[in-house]
Amino acid sequence: MLAPTQDLLRAAMTSRPRYGVLALNVIGLEHAEAIVQGAEAERAPVILQVSENAIRYRMGALEPIVAACRELAVASSVPVALHLDHATTHDLCVRAAEAGMSSIMFDASAASDQRNTKLTAIEARWAHGAGLSIEGELGIVGGKGGLVTVPGGLTDPPAAIAYVAATGVDALAVAVGSEHGMTQRLDLLDLDRIDALREAVDVPLVLHGSSGISDHMLAEAVRRGITKVNLATQLNMAFTAAIRHYLDDHETVTDPRRYGEVGRAAIVEIVRDKCRLTGAAGRA
Repeated sequence: MLAPTQDLLRAAMTSRPRYGVLALNVIGLEHAEAIVQGAEAERAPVILQVSENAIRYRMGALEPIVAACRELAVASSVPVALHLDHATTHDLCVRAAEAGMSSIMFDASAASDQRNTKLTAIEARWAHGAGLSIEGELGIVGGKGGLVTVPGGLTDPPAAIAYVAATGVDALAVAVGSEHGMTQRLDLLDLDRIDALREAVDVPLVLHGSSGISDHMLAEAVRRGITKVNLATQLNMAFTAAIRHYLDDHETVTDPRRYGEVGRAAIVEIVRDKCRLTGAAGRA
């Protein structure tokens, strides 16, 4: 069933014990199908998100992939939300709204905190007027655009209070040690900072770069107050590895349905495992 992103996040944030909602990046239809299949198998709510980079890969075409995600969400037996990830332009946000997404992440984090606040506040006013919820980001989560995660770029709790109040964002992506695109899972998070941020603001906290976090630390981050758990690289690694292994063993295969099915199945298993890890299993 198609559900608003904010409904899923608020339910997870206010539940006792808390749990995390997976927000999983869609690149192709196989990704979306696998994500929904894995969530259904675990009876978990899930967010299908499409990033600005994925739209660029699809030659600027947002609408076809979002339409496919929407159809999968409507037909699903568990709540599925549609979210635009890492948008940097107003035009893309408008297109996401027109395509049926219920939430956007407007990313002005590469700018100064003052300019980030100003730009995000403008976008938030528009989003709320259009019936969308909006996620902003404060701090520097490295791995995109040449940015690197450094201690000085981590999200400051007092600054987060001011940012949320000034912008009106519905969810806050925080820099607490993770980094986009990591292929190893490590103990990188500042858990005490997550505690302080959870105490400081009353909106759902979002962890970007979750692929690079060890399982036990990710589970602890959710327990401490992370609500939206973004995951992309780990899905892509599983998908690619499964296909590579299949093609190594079947050198004459040319039908993409044969190896695409194997890649899709690998993503399903990652989704199921992460639903259990974040406590989302059985919540739908």
